Amino acid sequence: MARRKVKHKIDKKSIIDAFAEMAKSKNIDRDLLQGIVEETLSMIVRKKYGTDANFEIIVNMDKGDVEIYLTREVVEVVEDPVTQISLEEAELYSDDKLEIGEEFIEEITLDNISDSFGRRLITLASQNLNQRIREVEKDNVYNEYATKAGEIIVGEIYQVRRHDILVLHNKVEMRLPREEQIPNEPYRYKKNQTIKALVKEVKRSGLGGQPEIILSRASDDFLARLFEIEIPEIYDGIIQIKGIARDPGERAKVAVMSYDDRVDPVGACVGMKGIRIHSIVRELNNENIDLIEYSEEPQVYIMRALSPAKVRDIAISFDTHSATVIVPDDQVSLAIGKNGQNVRLASKLTGYSIKLLKEGGEDIDLVEFSQELGDELIEQLKQLNVNTAREFLDNDPEYLIEKISTLTPDFVLELRKIMLTEFDEEEHDEILYRIAKMKKNIIL
Repeated sequence: MARRKVKHKIDKKSIIDAFAEMAKSKNIDRDLLQGIVEETLSMIVRKKYGTDANFEIIVNMDKGDVEIYLTREVVEVVEDPVTQISLEEAELYSDDKLEIGEEFIEEITLDNISDSFGRRLITLASQNLNQRIREVEKDNVYNEYATKAGEIIVGEIYQVRRHDILVLHNKVEMRLPREEQIPNEPYRYKKNQTIKALVKEVKRSGLGGQPEIILSRASDDFLARLFEIEIPEIYDGIIQIKGIARDPGERAKVAVMSYDDRVDPVGACVGMKGIRIHSIVRELNNENIDLIEYSEEPQVYIMRALSPAKVRDIAISFDTHSATVIVPDDQVSLAIGKNGQNVRLASKLTGYSIKLLKEGGEDIDLVEFSQELGDELIEQLKQLNVNTAREFLDNDPEYLIEKISTLTPDFVLELRKIMLTEFDEEEHDEILYRIAKMKKNIIL
């Protein structure tokens, strides 16, 4: 066996050290990087000598060594220059006496690699190496943050845009979309400011092929994780969060239960002088949080969920998963809440469709029809002391149309039909006649 001898003019260890530094800075495993380098060198050897070439590549990251050996058989007449070399040519590079049939090993060193393979192959190898490293980086980022989904990270804002905010965490770019921000909070965001957010979703490929990491401050899970951070009993599993209903930035209801009879779940979450809950409220831009002790009894759970309002009675329909709640007259506004928020959150928290009735008789607050009426019309009706569906139906349609310019006979008729359906009632013929007469007068 003979070996071609060539002087080494390049410090191989410095190159390996550069690879090792790259692995460290880009958070790439050294063994994985070694495999990528070997694969890249194998690619250009095959490009140069063909797929039948017999070669060996040794990359030793620890010793700082790179070696490429091309093995060919010494023959009298060369039929395949890829796998064979003539005796005359082999003896030019060897001081040893060679014989036909022996193996001749040529070492392709780093200082003559460009001469051996040419500029085009070296450029291709460089591009391949960089591409593979970028792919490994992307995989590392995806794998790291896929395991962090559902966890809170603390990042730094580096760009505030119209529809989203870009956040850096460990030099990784993440996105906080507008719909995942707490309403009315964006004005507080400034470049270089630290921000807490939940890793909501990690997608394999985003802009430029990079993994897309979506953050959230508006999700229920973000609030749940804040409770885990601030309240040791929740982190330790002594207290469990059973449900969350939330209007981000405005109000939230959190149901908790304790597995230890000695621990009050609501008191533990509030903390001494409210210090625990206040830290969460401040993080959420002063979002009001109602803490509710969970109960497996639906009536009790719904009653607590409607707090601070006090209810008189609750009738449960398990078939339709609905509840009819009788509320004292002076508690109706509290039970409904601003724009129906309290009853809506209570319904979401308990999973029951909640219908509120006044104690004195069946009625529904106009807020329950906000989708049909709109906030502006509700306010105009309240100025006329029309606060409930029954009061709307009891009022003279002509009077309402006269006082509110946006009301038309057809619109009033449509609204009355919707409200009467809620009470399982039908329209009076007299009202239909009067509205039809109004429409005729308006046309004339």
